[in-house]
Amino acid sequence: MMDSMSPDVAAERFLEHMAVVKSASPHTIDAYRSDIQEYLRIVSDAGLDPFTSGRDLVATWFRVVRFAHVETTTNRKLAAIRGMYRFWKLNGMAASNPFTSVRSLKTPKTLPEFLPVDQTFCLIDGITGDLPAQIRDRAILELLYGGGFRVSELAGLDLPDVDLRNGEARVTGKGKKQRVVPLGSKAVDSVRRYLEVRAQVPSKKSGIIDPGALFLNRFGTRLTVRGVARVIDKAVDHVALMRSVHPHMLRHSFATHLLDGGADLRDIQELLGHALLSTTQKYTHVTLARLQEVYDRSHPRAKKA
Repeated sequence: MMDSMSPDVAAERFLEHMAVVKSASPHTIDAYRSDIQEYLRIVSDAGLDPFTSGRDLVATWFRVVRFAHVETTTNRKLAAIRGMYRFWKLNGMAASNPFTSVRSLKTPKTLPEFLPVDQTFCLIDGITGDLPAQIRDRAILELLYGGGFRVSELAGLDLPDVDLRNGEARVTGKGKKQRVVPLGSKAVDSVRRYLEVRAQVPSKKSGIIDPGALFLNRFGTRLTVRGVARVIDKAVDHVALMRSVHPHMLRHSFATHLLDGGADLRDIQELLGHALLSTTQKYTHVTLARLQEVYDRSHPRAKKA
């Protein structure tokens, strides 16, 4: 099989496996494809055969990428290549996996970025107006914050996924795992108002091309992840919020505000759709860091002489 299949074709076989068997998201597939194509280009330029060469592959690739990317990006690329070789070896495309013992780089620990409650409300309440696109944008922000959605989950919502009568939404998360997320009254009211004008969001020329999608763009197709990000950028500019806000920040704000309000960590884990509690526990570090700031600022024995 090594003689009859090109590396590019073998790589696509691996990506198909990731999509169908591992239920990887389209975003992950696109990132892995870019990472693997870069890898194959690097080793090809060095005159190495990705099927049969050994540790020279690792050294050659690492020399190129180690200073070109931050640690998290390099680790993602490493995971893509390592996974590809694991698949190749299992399917007889490569004799060995030269990346098996290659360790991921240590990454600096960073706390999740979030908005304080007042800034969150300012951002959402700043979207006013009666134009269909404005009503849609308000519903998007209410859902992102009110339900703690990943932006890809929100963009993937279909009309039947939202049950306004019961105030909940059925969400398809990572690995195509589904969960039911409760929606607050503000989110329910905003979505209900949006549904009344949804058909007016696309231009008359395009009409509705994707009838199943909850959120539509002006072309009548499903609003993309990038489209959601643009909605947030526009809202930030409108209220002159002096900071950058990415869609995931509203999810972080959702979790942090719940924790500050006394919610149980395992309940937050369920709401966020985290497979591991350790993933959710990063929000406790956010709260502890804030408490430390309050202590240092307020306690008389915390002040240095």
